[in-house]
Amino acid sequence: MEIKKLSRFAVETSLNCERCFVLQYKYKISMPMLPFTLNIACDGLVKNEFDYYRKKQEPHPIFIKHGIEAVPFDHPEMDNWRHNFKGAYFVDEENGFKAGGAVDDLWLKNDGSLIVADTKTTAKNIFNWDETFEKYDYARGYQRQLEFYQYTYRQLGFEVSDEAYILYYNGRKNEDFFNQQLTFDLHVIKLDCDAAWVKPAIIHARSLLDSDSLPEPSNTCDKCCYLKKRWQLSKKLSQEVSA
Repeated sequence: MEIKKLSRFAVETSLNCERCFVLQYKYKISMPMLPFTLNIACDGLVKNEFDYYRKKQEPHPIFIKHGIEAVPFDHPEMDNWRHNFKGAYFVDEENGFKAGGAVDDLWLKNDGSLIVADTKTTAKNIFNWDETFEKYDYARGYQRQLEFYQYTYRQLGFEVSDEAYILYYNGRKNEDFFNQQLTFDLHVIKLDCDAAWVKPAIIHARSLLDSDSLPEPSNTCDKCCYLKKRWQLSKKLSQEVSA
């Protein structure tokens, strides 16, 4: 069986819209995306900060404040695992896929298991994670992201805790002066995860790439809805011109 490479983002795309997934990963057709350069800069700064404590093998002050008994995980592959074009991947020969992606960080608990952590950046007047998680699927997607990496590192032979964290940096938008500085409030969000869905989701995504049919567009997919409305308007205007 041919081995298909499936990133964490690819599998998430298949969950959100099977048609967009097939178009992008089978036919190489996708809408361009702009890089979130400010978010990337924040991620890099957080990485540098955690690497400082990683080298010293000391708990980050965030751990002490929030009762997280761990230190940043020190491993020769950390830089590769966090690199978007490298990442951590495992191969499932039986089901014909290579899956994984680039994690933000790993923390080593006192019991020897790993914690998967991710960094997010936003700017809201009022930050309410519980409300956001309840209302928006993208927030639930963040938990799926953590669960996907938990499954990945278990397949790579590591003991991984169900406990995971999002470090959510919320930019303050209403300061009196900018002074060429952004200030952030940090929200440490603990999630109790369950990665049981991951393998079936990867296998299903793999099967979509083998199918000769194109999945129906999703009614909740922004891209599909946009293209559908655009096509409907173009058809209507063409009919008016022809009449």
